[in-house]
Amino acid sequence: MYRTGNPALRNNVFSIANTTGTSMTIQGTVTKTMILLGCVVFSAMWLWTNNVTNFGIILPSVILGFIFAIATCIKPQWAPITAPIYALTEGIVIGMISILFEKQYPGIVMQAVTLTFGTLFSLLVVYKSGLIKVTENFKLGIIAATGGICIVYVISLIMSFFGVRSFAYSASPIGIGFSIFVVIIAALNLVLDFDFIEQGSQAGAPKYMEWYGAFGLIVTLIWLYIEILRLLAKLQDRR
Repeated sequence: MYRTGNPALRNNVFSIANTTGTSMTIQGTVTKTMILLGCVVFSAMWLWTNNVTNFGIILPSVILGFIFAIATCIKPQWAPITAPIYALTEGIVIGMISILFEKQYPGIVMQAVTLTFGTLFSLLVVYKSGLIKVTENFKLGIIAATGGICIVYVISLIMSFFGVRSFAYSASPIGIGFSIFVVIIAALNLVLDFDFIEQGSQAGAPKYMEWYGAFGLIVTLIWLYIEILRLLAKLQDRR
């Protein structure tokens, strides 16, 4: 059974019958990924260039993005519509977070963008070269680590309600070490996403699964970007 650490890319998704007559391809998924990435960049850059500082729109955008992400996961057939909407709303979130970090740490956004795409292309090369073998144990390890990170963040959120600051958000050596670990796991989730897309094309999945695979890849990229941004901020706080 195929597994991926990305909750957007479910294990049984390739069991959906292909009744469309056309199949998922890697090139098609790459094209859809570029479209979704364009949606993210469009909304983020609009906020950035207009210097929008209404941070109150972050929470509604997060909620809206979450709704469309869940809809995409439940009904992959809706991905051609729900995935672009998700990308646009997440672009708003990314844009506002980037503005907030840039005001506090000038130059940090460009560093984070460069590292994010550098990681993406580096891991793609490594994956295609076969240097990383996506075995069942590898998948299970990344899934377990991703789940553990989610648990830490949930506990940290609950602790914050009681005024307790978690190490996950501190610039202490432990906090920085945790962020490095999270960045590594987020990056390795990209490898699982690549494998998922390749498996889908080989399995002859329906054409709309190109949007679904692209959606999962964008989810991981957004997570990786935010984690790199947080890590860079912690490192600057330590100076």
